[in-house]
Amino acid sequence: MTDAIDSVAARAYKITAKLGNIEVLSDISIDFQRGRWTSIVGPNGAGKSTLLKVLAGLTPFSGSVELLAQPMQSLPAKQRAQQLSWLGQNEASPDDLTAYDVTMLGRLPHQPWLAPASAADHAAVEKALRSTHAWDWRGRALGQLSGGERQRVLLARALAVEAEVLLMDEPLANLDPPHQTDWLLTAKSLVASGKTVISVLHEISFALQADDVVVMAAGRVTHQGACRDAASHRAMEAVFDQRIAIHQLAGQWVALPNI
Repeated sequence: MTDAIDSVAARAYKITAKLGNIEVLSDISIDFQRGRWTSIVGPNGAGKSTLLKVLAGLTPFSGSVELLAQPMQSLPAKQRAQQLSWLGQNEASPDDLTAYDVTMLGRLPHQPWLAPASAADHAAVEKALRSTHAWDWRGRALGQLSGGERQRVLLARALAVEAEVLLMDEPLANLDPPHQTDWLLTAKSLVASGKTVISVLHEISFALQADDVVVMAAGRVTHQGACRDAASHRAMEAVFDQRIAIHQLAGQWVALPNI
């Protein structure tokens, strides 16, 4: 039983969440396995981003969430910030901060109050910026960067935390195809090193590169399974009203328009 608990990175139990008076998540119970990449997919309004925010503790909900086998609500804020990294949609950050300083914000959970950045902090920031190919503009202000460049800096900030669990909501937003591929390789590298990645993606062909997929519709989970499984493919095609078809191409699963 202990091994089963230890294999779960995040657990949501009987989660219900509302935006105003509208219920957007309805009695969801789901486990996310440690050391794997799970993609969450579904049509607009399915509740994908809200579920991710619940796991991050960023939106009110009823039910319970566990992070690395501990009740998230009882975790000290600093410990939770060390274990859980977040990259959201349209993340705000002061435009006058340099890319380097923005990335250093990811190290705050590891720093004593008002202490200067350590050598380990600087090393983590450099590693994160280089991994997102943002090192060359580390001295430029965030407001001077394009949308894609900004997204790569914000991804670097999330990576600099060096958390065990990374939650990413639409991480491919504003990225051109080469840098979307870079993100894919980063996700796979994180998992290879033992980290857990949970991402919301609209790009179904990229979502299919994950280990597991969670399919959502109307605030509920309709399917959870391995990305390679035929049952997962059928669930994904069904949730998009058969308007996509999943095929194997050059040894990879891809989603194509069903026309």
